[in-house]
Amino acid sequence: TVQLVESGGGLVQPGGSLSLSCLASGFAFSTHAMYWVRQAPGKEFEWVSSITNTGRTTWYTDSVKGRFTMSRDNAKNTLALQLSSLKAEDTAMYYCARDCPLSGGRLTSQCGYLGRGTQVTVSS
Repeated sequence: TVQLVESGGGLVQPGGSLSLSCLASGFAFSTHAMYWVRQAPGKEFEWVSSITNTGRTTWYTDSVKGRFTMSRDNAKNTLALQLSSLKAEDTAMYYCARDCPLSGGRLTSQCGYLGRGTQVTVSS
């Protein structure tokens, strides 16, 4: 059974930083591209970032470029998202995900697998 377990969210002031982690199990982690997506209250899911199975290439939605950094450790089956220069509009539940259909930087339907999420709240 595919399991994705996120951790590391919390409350942070604008301009602050957070590190999110995801522990994957139940599948061959090193053979899959992985994703972070988020959902703000009352809004649809939004793609945040992607990483290839090797970790050599990453992509980011425009609103987080230069502020968020995604990485992975295939030896430990873990995914990470480093968030910096956080803004109020980054407030959302953040999910580690697999098999996300994207077109033009947007999710076209639900990701195949999602964790339970970790809450990030940016507020003074």
